[in-house]
Parts: sequence; structure tokens; C-alpha cells
Amino acid sequence: MWRSRGTSAAKNKLWLRLIRNDQLVLSVLALTFGIGGAYSAIAFRLAIDAIQIVSYGAPSEEVYSTAIKLSWWHLLLAPTLGGLAVGIFIHFCMAERRPLGVADVMESTALRGGYIRLRDGISAAVVSATSIGVGASVGREGPVVHLAATISSYLSTRLKLDRSMNLTLLGCGVASAVAASFNAPIAGAFFALEVVVGHYGLGAFAPVVISSVTGTIIARVHLGDFPAFTVPGLELTSYSELPLFILLGVVCAAIAIFYMSTIIGIGRALAKSPIPRILLPACGGLSVGMMALIFPQVIGVGYETTNLALSGGFGASIFLLVALVLAKTIASSVSLGCGFGGGVFSPSLCIGALSGAAFGLVIAILLPGLNVDPNAYSVVGMGAVAGAVLGAPISTFLIIFELTGDFGLTVAVLLSTAVSTLVVKQSVGHSMFTWQLKTRGVDISNAGEHAICQSIPVRQLVTKDFKKFAEETTKSALAEEILSDSKREYYLVDENGILTGFLTFSDAISKVLDPNPNVFLTAKDLSKEPISVLDLNDTLDKALKFFEFGDFSSLPVVETHSTMKLVGVVRHRDAILAYNQELIRLRRHEHGET
Repeated sequence: MWRSRGTSAAKNKLWLRLIRNDQLVLSVLALTFGIGGAYSAIAFRLAIDAIQIVSYGAPSEEVYSTAIKLSWWHLLLAPTLGGLAVGIFIHFCMAERRPLGVADVMESTALRGGYIRLRDGISAAVVSATSIGVGASVGREGPVVHLAATISSYLSTRLKLDRSMNLTLLGCGVASAVAASFNAPIAGAFFALEVVVGHYGLGAFAPVVISSVTGTIIARVHLGDFPAFTVPGLELTSYSELPLFILLGVVCAAIAIFYMSTIIGIGRALAKSPIPRILLPACGGLSVGMMALIFPQVIGVGYETTNLALSGGFGASIFLLVALVLAKTIASSVSLGCGFGGGVFSPSLCIGALSGAAFGLVIAILLPGLNVDPNAYSVVGMGAVAGAVLGAPISTFLIIFELTGDFGLTVAVLLSTAVSTLVVKQSVGHSMFTWQLKTRGVDISNAGEHAICQSIPVRQLVTKDFKKFAEETTKSALAEEILSDSKREYYLVDENGILTGFLTFSDAISKVLDPNPNVFLTAKDLSKEPISVLDLNDTLDKALKFFEFGDFSSLPVVETHSTMKLVGVVRHRDAILAYNQELIRLRRHEHGET
């Protein structure tokens, strides 16, 4: 009997330990979020196909081969009318009157703990699916990331989890969606860790990997198991080519900078134009349609064009390849600048593949003795441009090989991608996403520290250990109290406990011990009005800013700024201690420690 009770107690204890283990809970939730991310990616892809079949009579992967058979009026009409629909929807249904994407996910994770409104995310997905479906020259991966992040944010909010778990689960949803989109489980996991979560700690790594694998399996069941691009078996034939791949990295960095600056520049110019914003997508659609009359390759995400570049489908025409690089760059920039929804990754892959192929052909002419394969340079160029644009070289490096299924150029792709990313970082200091945030006045460079400070409410730091005086306290009584106390600040309240003033120790001593005292002076006469005041709804972030710009050891805390009823103080040392403790807790969580 006693043994039975002991066994039951041990089982209950074990069960309690299991359900209270953050890592176990995260791993179970990762599976759920992985399922949600995968099906959101599949649903988005099917939505694009449905719209594109209506617009062009073919699904998204076949838009170029279909476009070359269409009449000129069809190529003009489809993106123009589609742009009009997008403009109307954005104007009436989206709060910020603009499409949303990866940059918004980064802003959310950095500054708002990963919170994204469900309505905003669904609306953004509708805009992006429609934009891609009607032929805008944009990518589908960015919108998938935003949609998966939205669903993950909604589920995390409903579960009322803390900030670190929210961000990890947001990464889980994104990893699954990216893996499902590309059939690339490794790249999906590393993209989420590199771009969304922001670290590779064990606490986030295991759940994100679980979600990424889940998304891959679901996508393979529904969509099949094959790489996005087909390339012949390519190898690095000689290490003497490595300097050429370094040079290609520099060239691709210049192309990436041109691509990003064109997007930003056109966006700024159109924002100042007299054309009503509701009509801008229609104008952009007309512009893309006009370019498609000469270069139909610019329509849509560009996977067909990328495949042609990787397999030598454009022959030895260097002029055509360079022309397509320019056309795709302008078409993508106009599409995004005019307000179409979509991403930059697919266009950057296409531009990189075309650029690499052209570079390879030039090298083959200039250095015929090397027997270079232009297709190899096309694969490397694809990674170098995309890595620099995304600012995520590790993820891009992995995506390239999982997209092509070919690992023969590992050294070359890694080298060129590293060089291009470094050159862009040193030249402009931004990826496409951080550059977009900068144009909106958003800086996430110190987002980690900012987020920690915002996660700690002032009410957790309030102490009652402070000295307060009534306004009518006489000067002599004040002197007696101050001389027997060691605090640096003193606070005055009226008969209702309302904060009305404060005195620092140095001010109090100089005024209270005045050699020519006026016996009729009171504490109210000697004090000054408090400027730096916190309320219970403020966060540590605001408190530390007040401490930084004022020589205080404590700050008064009131119930609200409207009532100004004094409830306590926050001490500088307690604020610093709270920040350090939260930082240690997060580091332990990142490393999977409980």
C-alpha cells in the first residue's frame, strides 16, 4: 500500500516536472506551429496559382512560357487591372496603406515582442498573392514568412507565453513556411534563426528544427519532393578559379547595391509623385506589362527565367543576359515601389543567376584556357546577390544548395556569398530589410537591449523604502529629518498623497541650513517641481533613460500621470540589477538551460 502511494507520488512529481519544462513544452508547440506554418505556405502558393490561372491561364511556375504566347493587350491588361484591385484593397483594408513583409516581421520581433495583428497579416497575404498572381515582378517567399509569422504570433498571444518563447515559436512558424516553400529543411531552420530569432542558442535551435522538418514533410506529401531549380552536376574544376569567384562576389555586391538602391529610390520618388496612392499599383502594373512586351521574362517570381539561366538556356548572348538583369531589376523595383505586395528574394535569385551567367561567359571569352563552365558561375552568382540582398549569408548559402540539390560548388558559393555580403555591409551598412526599416525611421540595431528593457514593467521594481514629507513640514523639522537620514532624494505630497515636489540631499542641505533662516519657510517653499516621473504602466526602458539624463539615485513612481498619486520609487541600482537578471535569464533560455 505504501509502495503504491510512493509510486503514485513519484509519477505525479515526474508529470509536474515534464509539464513545467520549458524545452519540452516548446518542442511540443513547435510541432503544432510547424503544421500551421507549412499549411499557410501551401495555401498561399495555391492562392497564387488560382489567381494566375485566371490572369494568364497558367500556374505560377509556368508564367513566362505562357506569357510569350499571349497577345500584347493581355500582357498590358492583366497587371494593370490587377494593380488597380491591389490599390483599392490596400486603400480601404490595410491600416498602414502599404504591403507588409519580412522587414515588418523583423521590426515586430525586435520592438514588439513578435506581436503581429492577425487582420494585418491576412490582408497582407491577400495583397501579395494577388500581386504575384497578376504578374508583379516580386517574390513569394517574403509574404510567406510574414503570413507564417502572423499565424504564429496569433497562437502565441492566445497561449499568453513570455517574450522569449513567443520569439522562438515565431521562428518555428517561419522556419516551417520557408522549408515548405523551398523544400529546404536546413535552410528553413537557419533562416528563421538568423533573421527572425536572432541567435543560434540551443533553446531555440531544437524547436525551430522540429518545425522546419515538419514543414518539409508536409510540403513533400502535398507538393512532391524535388528541388526548385534543376542544374546539371557542377564541380569546381580548379582552385585557380577561386580568385574569379572572389571577383564575382564583388561584382554581385555592386549588382545587389544597385538593385536595393533602385527599389528604395523608386519608392521615394513615387511617394512624392502627384499620382494618387490608390492608383500607383495600376501604374506599376502597366509599366511591368510594357516591359513584358519586350522581355516577358520579367513577369512573376521569375523561377522559369532563373532555371534557364542556370542551365544555359540563353546561350552565349551576353547582351541578352545583361539586358535581362537591368529589366528584372527595374521591373521588380517598380512593382515594389508602386505598392504591389511581395518579396525580394526570388527576384534577387533571378538577377544573381543572370549576372553569374553573363560573368561566366565573359570569363570564358577572356580566359579560354581555363575551360570555365558559365552555368557554375550562374549558381554562384545566384547565391552572392541573394545573400547580400537578404543580409543572411548562411541561410542563403544553404538555400542555394537545397534549391539546386547540387553541392559540387560549395567552396565557390560560400566564398562569393561571403565577399558580396561583406562588401555590401561595408558600403551601405544595410540589407534590403534593414534599409526599408531605416526609410521608415526604425532602427533595430540595439533592439535586443531595447526589448529587454520594454519587457520589464516599472511596477515590478517599485519599493516603498523612500522618504516623503507633507507640504507644510516646517524648515526646522525638515532639517532634523534630513540630517538623520542618508537618502539622496526626498518627495513632497499633499494631504491626498499627490506628488507635488522633490528635494535632492545637496539642495536640502544648502536651503535648510541657510545661515539666515526664515522660520516661516515650509518644505513646499524649498522644493522644486518633479520633472522625471514614472507611472506603474511605464517600463524599465523609460526609467533607464531618465537615469541616464539625470543624476538621480531614485525616481518617483505614481499610479498614473493623470492622478500623480505617489506609490513608491524605483532605485537606479534595482533597475540595473533587473536588467542584468533578465539578460542572464534570456541567455540561459537561449542555451536550453532551465
